[in-house]
Amino acid sequence: MQADLAHNRKSITIVGPPNNRVYPPGPGASFLATEVSVGGNAVESPATEPDADGRMMIRLLEPCTDPNGVGCTIFEDAATLHLTTTRWYPSSLRIFDGSLMVIGGIHETTSFYNNDSVSSFEFFPPKDNGVARPSAFLERSLPVNLFPRGFSLPDGRVFMIANNQTIIYDIEAKTETILPDIPNGVRVTNPFDGTATLLPLSPPLYTPEILVCGGSNSSDTTPPDQHSSQDPASDQCSRIVVTPEGIQRGWIVERMPEGRVMPEMILLPDGRVLIINGAATGYASIGSVRDPIGNSNADHAVLRPVLYDPNAPLGQRFSNDGLPSSEIARVYHSTVTLTPNGNIFVAGSNPNQNPGVVNNTKFHTEFRAEYLNPPYMSVARPELHNVPATLPFNHTFTVDVTMPPGLEARNVQGTFQCL
Repeated sequence: MQADLAHNRKSITIVGPPNNRVYPPGPGASFLATEVSVGGNAVESPATEPDADGRMMIRLLEPCTDPNGVGCTIFEDAATLHLTTTRWYPSSLRIFDGSLMVIGGIHETTSFYNNDSVSSFEFFPPKDNGVARPSAFLERSLPVNLFPRGFSLPDGRVFMIANNQTIIYDIEAKTETILPDIPNGVRVTNPFDGTATLLPLSPPLYTPEILVCGGSNSSDTTPPDQHSSQDPASDQCSRIVVTPEGIQRGWIVERMPEGRVMPEMILLPDGRVLIINGAATGYASIGSVRDPIGNSNADHAVLRPVLYDPNAPLGQRFSNDGLPSSEIARVYHSTVTLTPNGNIFVAGSNPNQNPGVVNNTKFHTEFRAEYLNPPYMSVARPELHNVPATLPFNHTFTVDVTMPPGLEARNVQGTFQCL
């Protein structure tokens, strides 16, 4: 969003993009600000584990503010609240009506490829009388299509990525429109994980663009034990404008400073994209390639993040300036998130067999967490006032903005995200 903030203090009104569609804050969020967790693991040790099979579960985590969890509610009831089928490694996203769409997965755990696919979509709350919708797209994209990527578009349709294939899915018409493949045979979903994001939407047209980075150029017909932890990850980023003209032009290819498998992307408050975590060689999953590093299918952790500026000229969009290197490898089972303060929380990494904790190996079970402060954290920033604590669905609201002394107020950009 852009606003003219030429005065020291000015009220601005936040309005939705055309058609008042809702945009997803990430997998598992509903329109009531309730976090929704779907799918999971089967019981691995029935004699010692009291928990039920988690693969059909839907878990609701109600919002709360107490840092110690007092008054926080987690609701799960396998008898009354569940998916239509077992799903391990599915994805989910919030769609235009505020409900949740659940995509793909596998019925059983797997050591590498998706060899028992759940090639369907379903919804929470349920649509279609609770019957899952079959997907030809998920069938075509086997066997490298676990954790498929999905993004809600301004017109209510969903952009999906699995393997090296892409479609637009029309939820209301129940149709799939096939789009150009990701170039150069690069595959970006598990176990060849890259990362993808919907770039920030800006007025007046809110034109959607998708950015996909990293992954692997390896063949998805090669048996797992013929892959290597030393196979290079892809340094390719591919970007497409999701309009008829942009789709006809196809993907525009760019190159990161280094290849990454299992990276993560975070949209930053200044409109740039942080690319962080991952490894320079290998794959996701555990102990399935011919030469794992301990249990890790990947090696050569990439320790320094990179910034991507969507508005810079082609060939000048990547920069490491002002970003430190970490000393902690973040490979399989790592995570990253943007905090409400604007800095980055990084945690995880455990490419080891369950159950238990594995130490004394190169990529051990990692319990340390880190914060990364992007360059904008060291400068004065505008302050928001009179921000409502809660918002009804599809609502317009007004906030006041105070500009710090010395900050140029013309053409200030504000990025508004659901967290």
